[in-house]
Amino acid sequence: MNLALFDLDHTLIPFDSGMAWTQFLVDEGALPESATGDYLACCQRYVEGTLDIHELHRASVAPLAKFPRALLDQWGREFEMQMAGRVPASMRALVSRHLEAGDICAIVTATTRFIAEPFARLFEVDHLVATEPATVDGSPLGALTGEIAGLPCFREHKVTRVGQWLSECQPPLAESLAGFERSWFYTDSSNDLPLLEAVTHPVVVHPDERLRDRAMREGWPVFDLRDA
Repeated sequence: MNLALFDLDHTLIPFDSGMAWTQFLVDEGALPESATGDYLACCQRYVEGTLDIHELHRASVAPLAKFPRALLDQWGREFEMQMAGRVPASMRALVSRHLEAGDICAIVTATTRFIAEPFARLFEVDHLVATEPATVDGSPLGALTGEIAGLPCFREHKVTRVGQWLSECQPPLAESLAGFERSWFYTDSSNDLPLLEAVTHPVVVHPDERLRDRAMREGWPVFDLRDA
């Protein structure tokens, strides 16, 4: 049994899903036009290291707390239809090859779950390990608080969250990544080095400079799969 893991933003898709979602909500009239600029400013501060993932999550999720979850789910389906044409055929083909080979496939992303779910459906991937939004009553469909529930699916926590997912599946898929003969992880970001180092087949896609340098030293494959 083999395992294939995929980062989402700038790996499976050539854009930031949070920005696309924010623009969608602006177009729906759910958020003010200033929301896209505010989100971009938060992302820039995040990249610069002056805004942490909890603050970035809060900035994008807290404004949605006033909306019923049923409406967010409806928007998610509409968002999915809009994004269908923006998913690269080459990345669909990559995921399909792993699925057809019988590999267990999962998207592993720092993106908030309800933003990432439409893309999991578009790629026909059943398993999604994402940053979980906290709710008022602690239930998956409760009103949002704007905070993160548990560990964010980010940096070294991606390894922890993947391990939790594997062990909590019914039946459990494995006790850890070490339970797989072969495991792949595809990503563009140096933030994902802990998970890249934990799989048997790390694959770098459109890497940032730091990750490209590391990949060259380690002999990891570096792909421009979206143009393949």
